[in-house]
Amino acid sequence: MSVITYQYRIKDSQHRNHLLRMSWAVNRVWNYLNDVSMLAWRRERKFLSAFELQRLTAGCGKDLGLHSQTVQAICDEYVARRRSARKIRLHWRSFKRSLGWIPFYNQAIRIEGEAVIFRQRTYALWLSRGIGGRVKFGSFTQDARGRWYLNLNCEVEDQPQFQLGLDAVGIDLGLKDQIACSDGVIYNRQNLTRQYEDDLAMAQRAGKKHRIKSIHAKIKNVRKDWTHKVTTAIARHYSFIAVGDVSSTQMAKTKMAKSTYDAGWGMIRHQLTYKAIRLAGVCVPVRESFSSITCSGCFARSGPSGLSALGVREWTCSPCGISHHRDINAAHNILRLGRQTLTKGIPRL
Repeated sequence: MSVITYQYRIKDSQHRNHLLRMSWAVNRVWNYLNDVSMLAWRRERKFLSAFELQRLTAGCGKDLGLHSQTVQAICDEYVARRRSARKIRLHWRSFKRSLGWIPFYNQAIRIEGEAVIFRQRTYALWLSRGIGGRVKFGSFTQDARGRWYLNLNCEVEDQPQFQLGLDAVGIDLGLKDQIACSDGVIYNRQNLTRQYEDDLAMAQRAGKKHRIKSIHAKIKNVRKDWTHKVTTAIARHYSFIAVGDVSSTQMAKTKMAKSTYDAGWGMIRHQLTYKAIRLAGVCVPVRESFSSITCSGCFARSGPSGLSALGVREWTCSPCGISHHRDINAAHNILRLGRQTLTKGIPRL
């Protein structure tokens, strides 16, 4: 079993103000949890559990206009965020700094056709795809443009839904070519940040905040759409996928930071992982250190190295004389190491 999130936009012209009021109430509950958790830490040097926080907030939903399960979901999410962040205090939620968020559990909603009923109010949806599996958790969320969406976390069966191949592939993630496969196939797209940077700069100079948000949303949607299409095609065709673990954090400290953020390596790895699981395949991460400079034929580190040599896309191995494409050669090495991870853990070159 796996959990998949379905997102649907709400026809929110008549519900926007109501959703905003509920999101402000959610912020009040969140900030109260933050305050009482800090107080408990100062007094007793311990963190309050989700059960203790739920007891402290019991009954406040009626006064704040929230569903009781929404308050419980806020407590659970607060404790989960605090544990993952390992902090005594999390960020405060405010109207200006935080986008709208209203969580709930599956018992709080009822789906009827192309609408969802929550707290005796019907919200019409643009049902772009069917809802599969069993709904476990959900939330109403707001984006930077003020549009509201319904997110449903559904538990679905892990079983192939498409024709699944039996091939294996290694994937090298890059900047010029976002995805290079060991079978010679290369997937690339335009650098979206640079494509829209002139329009974005013009809107910023003119102080058009709505236009700025629209351009950022356009970049995000185009990147997400391209990534979904490519990763779906790869996951349908290959039963074993080995992908390099190139670090966006390290690359963001160089002069290539803008291109690194535009590449979206984390999104690509995440989508390949869960799509492979859904299609009964396997996707493993591989340490890709020295994969670009190591010859996939004789394993000698004879390739061009360093930031100054990133422009060299093709090279010939001096010991064995084999010619290589930089990214495809790296994908071959990643595939070789990926096969070893099944029995030996994550190896290094």
